[in-house]
Amino acid sequence: MRGWRKHARHLRAGLVLLAASSLVLTACSTGGDQSGEQEIGPEEKKSSEYPGYLANSELTTVNAGSAFGTASVASQLSGRLYPGAFVSGPTGQLVPNSDLVTTHEWMDGDQRNVLYTVTEDATYSDGTPVTCDDFLLAYTAGQMQEMFGSNMPLMEQVESVACAPENKKFLVKFQPGQGGQWRSMFGPGTVMPAHKIAERAEMSREELVNALYSQDPNQLGRVAEIWRFAFGLDHFIPEMHVSYGPFALDSVGEQGEVLLKRNDNYYGDPALIDNLVIWPIHSDVSEVTQQDNLLVADAAVSEPKWFDKETMGDNFEIEDVVGDLTDSLIFSDSGVFEQQWARQAFAACIDQEEIAKVSSEASGVEVPAVYTHAVNHNDPLARTLASVTKEHQETDMDKAGQLAGMTIRIGYLGEDERLQAMVDSIRQQCEPAGITVEEVTGGNVSAAFLEMDPETWLPSIDAFLGPINSRSQYGVNAPSLARVDELRDEERQLWEDLPGLPLSAEPHTFFISPQLANAVPYTGSTGIGWNMDRWYVQDAPESAESSTSEG
Repeated sequence: MRGWRKHARHLRAGLVLLAASSLVLTACSTGGDQSGEQEIGPEEKKSSEYPGYLANSELTTVNAGSAFGTASVASQLSGRLYPGAFVSGPTGQLVPNSDLVTTHEWMDGDQRNVLYTVTEDATYSDGTPVTCDDFLLAYTAGQMQEMFGSNMPLMEQVESVACAPENKKFLVKFQPGQGGQWRSMFGPGTVMPAHKIAERAEMSREELVNALYSQDPNQLGRVAEIWRFAFGLDHFIPEMHVSYGPFALDSVGEQGEVLLKRNDNYYGDPALIDNLVIWPIHSDVSEVTQQDNLLVADAAVSEPKWFDKETMGDNFEIEDVVGDLTDSLIFSDSGVFEQQWARQAFAACIDQEEIAKVSSEASGVEVPAVYTHAVNHNDPLARTLASVTKEHQETDMDKAGQLAGMTIRIGYLGEDERLQAMVDSIRQQCEPAGITVEEVTGGNVSAAFLEMDPETWLPSIDAFLGPINSRSQYGVNAPSLARVDELRDEERQLWEDLPGLPLSAEPHTFFISPQLANAVPYTGSTGIGWNMDRWYVQDAPESAESSTSEG
């Protein structure tokens, strides 16, 4: 059993119950008719009439703690609906979100303790206070990843969470020697409204907390189902979407676009813009651009299909950026990759330099190959790991040949020509070693497909391809120059265990209208919308000094 993905095998009975009950949820939550011309919002305006942001995300759910939410980069949408306990600044630094919680950290020997205090003013948009129940729910979902379909690896480093129902304080104790990246826990879009889940499950808050503490699949089947599916946008359930950030979700349009409105119950500085429509990555935004309402876009390619350079070249400031996140393969620890040697053999036929070249050609943005797990590729400490990563920068076809005759299924979310090109490259590289690589894609593919199917005892895919934040994915102790030898040891161990394989940096191209003030490019999980509550539309461009302030 590997520490970064603790499988709770005893949950399989609960998974069968969950699969059956999810059918009931879907049948009961189809929402409104999303066909034809749809007008959204309180004034019955068309989506294209609001200020627009075209996200580099499918916009499938607001639950960024779910595996599906991670795959679809839900935090681009939910970052200012459910802000994290710490929020990312434009250079990736983690800043305490003192509007939501304050924290106090101390060590008891080698065991880290963190006391969280939710602020008295912190409330949801329906007026319900934010309490430790919400954080206990996130912790339990992260611990029981098979049942909840979650992807919050840092939760596996937690030993216990002490929370009394509806209390504003709670204590997190970590496993000895763990928790160095605790500030990345309870990140954007991962703390969901426990009171709404309790209501839908027909439980009291006390009953919910007791069930969460029990981690009993028989008590948590309905809770896990609601947490996993009820915050999806395909079958929009309005009453579930209460938020504690500066924005609240108003409605969902026919292309899956999401109308945000200012959260009037927000306890911090109010959003500067009344409404904002966030469009999914594959939206037809022609009507939005015709009305000059597309104010910002985060694209995975330098020339997206919606952009006409001849007619729109003067409408945007355009910037190609090498992203903070790393496109990586995350391996299943079931099936063909259950054994460490198999993961290492597959990695031996993959040339990261070639993958980076393919990604660069497909995106139009030059991105580097990546070999580090312990820190993000652009962290200054990454260069201190060169002595460890150098030995993994060459392919070894003899070693890869240990998997000859095997079929490896690589999955990724949706339709993505760049990711498809990367998988094709891996297929071509590994074919001489006798390895067959198959592509698995679709609108619901996520890291949850890496879990063992309780009926077949095999995963649906063997590896998932997508961008990851090394800080939250692998959870090494906080890196620093003072402990660089320990950091090298952790990197060496990650290459030995190989829970995932870094490939190349994620490319981004930002399109920013001069009408939009305070938009600052950021390529972490929340994207350029990290400070969207500070955005506002101006009649004429302001000076460079004012346009980069956070507000």
